[in-house]
Amino acid sequence: MVPFRIALANLRTPSTPDESVALAGHAIVEASRAGARIVCFPECFVPGYRAPGKPAPPPDGAFLDGAWSKIQNAAAQARIAVILGTERIESRRLLATALVIHADGAIAGFQDKAQIDPSEEPVYSPGSGRRVFAEGPLKFGVAICHEGWRYPETVRWPARHGAQVVFHPHFHEAEPGGFAPETFADPRNSFHEKAMLCRAAENTCYFASVNCASAGSPTTSAVIRPDGSVQCYQPYGLEGLLLADLDLDAATLLLASRLKENE
Repeated sequence: MVPFRIALANLRTPSTPDESVALAGHAIVEASRAGARIVCFPECFVPGYRAPGKPAPPPDGAFLDGAWSKIQNAAAQARIAVILGTERIESRRLLATALVIHADGAIAGFQDKAQIDPSEEPVYSPGSGRRVFAEGPLKFGVAICHEGWRYPETVRWPARHGAQVVFHPHFHEAEPGGFAPETFADPRNSFHEKAMLCRAAENTCYFASVNCASAGSPTTSAVIRPDGSVQCYQPYGLEGLLLADLDLDAATLLLASRLKENE
């Protein structure tokens, strides 16, 4: 076994678009220094997730182009691949997406969020299509927030197409009166973290979920093994990188491959 080290950037929610780029750049450097070969950021981390009821500047294509260029440069200098939770404008529609950048700074492409939560419909439009990316020996897919929680097919598709890991950028803050967990998949908590276990076990792949760090957060960043067991998780509300060494051979994708297409 030659482990493949990944990093999940469990960072605070950026207060401004400019801060989001600065935080991402710093995390890229730190992840590389820690030996990670790829780092994944939460949903729409750049310029920041447009949560309902929170003021945010209007979508700005020029800002995004500049931000992506800075992140590309940071990735190339640190020699680390990046999965950047971001947004993009297409035909006047705003899409939540993940920008995948190779370790040499080249853009591999986007994975748009195709399944939009009803609360997001006034802000984001659904994208379409799924794809698998590669970085060295790692093949991976991306399922963004609501997709991974509620739509198992968004994880099964990349697993059926060879993805040993499905990354899951998400954004999940505390709600008034909500349960504030201290241990992963607490039975008193909502279904969300249990869904992480299912997505890994039902496909025999790794599932790597990353959230922002915030007080009382109902979910945290975690890596789930292909057998559905928890490899590691970030303490709730604690900002920092979650590092995990993956045995890619353990991701056999057996159960994903056995599903019949018409069932």
